[in-house]
Amino acid sequence: MRVKFWGVRGSIPCPGPATVRYGGNTACLELRFPECGNRLIIIDAGSGIRELGDFMMVSDLKKGPIRTELFLTHTHWDHIMGFPFFVPIYLPTTTLTVHGPVSYEGEGLDRVVGGQLTYRYFPVRDAELAAQIRYVDLKEGQRDLGDGIRLTTKYLNHPILCLGYRFEHQGKVLCTAYDTEPYRNLFCTDLADPAYDEAMAHEGDLAAEEQNGLLERFFAGADLLIHDTQYTEAEYRAAKLGWGHSSLEHAVAAAGRAGVKRLALFHHDPLRTDDQLDDLASRYCTPAASTPEIFFAREGMEIEL
Repeated sequence: MRVKFWGVRGSIPCPGPATVRYGGNTACLELRFPECGNRLIIIDAGSGIRELGDFMMVSDLKKGPIRTELFLTHTHWDHIMGFPFFVPIYLPTTTLTVHGPVSYEGEGLDRVVGGQLTYRYFPVRDAELAAQIRYVDLKEGQRDLGDGIRLTTKYLNHPILCLGYRFEHQGKVLCTAYDTEPYRNLFCTDLADPAYDEAMAHEGDLAAEEQNGLLERFFAGADLLIHDTQYTEAEYRAAKLGWGHSSLEHAVAAAGRAGVKRLALFHHDPLRTDDQLDDLASRYCTPAASTPEIFFAREGMEIEL
């Protein structure tokens, strides 16, 4: 498997002189399988998918019609906003399958993603797209994607249905865990509070511990884990509880417990400058000889597993 990052930011694109080195585009990942005819799987359609599409027009189209699959972790706007600018969807020879979770039964993935392409928001309507596009609603479970590629999906802790992906091929494992935050006890734990109930507090602790353990088992032993680390622990505790994102410290500790080999810190806060990320890297990142090897994802970074 070959991995390339086309977008590594969270929440909103943030181009500018302070984000040049790590990049300002939102989430988009290219996953190639050279042993399977260079099969391409795309994870998320943030603003980074625009440049990936331009690259595909130059490198892939000359080899024949574009056939690819897009796996959306969830449908928050920063993870789908690049879709209307993904040039291959305007080609009649393109075949695209879009997979992802949906939170509302009344609106399928086609309406959520394609709904961006209406005159209210965009000059081209979804019905005018030339490509053959198929939408597949995903839930938690396992799938055989063919070519010896196995996919396991896991629900994450985010304010909308969000899936983690575990791709396995020829003994190598790539996992994504974004957007997510640690599960925590939502019941009152303050003994002095009249609302405190010992049994409920105990059950809440057990439930949170169980769910955090299930997530660690999901990415256990991964050759590469790409994990949401939008905040530091201090930032998270101060004002970000319940926002659906993790801290650097939490991801590093979880990856260590799970025996992950390489950890890519991902979904950088849009307010975080390159210099600030460099400072965090000096404190949290480890060299390749360490286990896990820890590094901040950058736009354009390529990794072979």
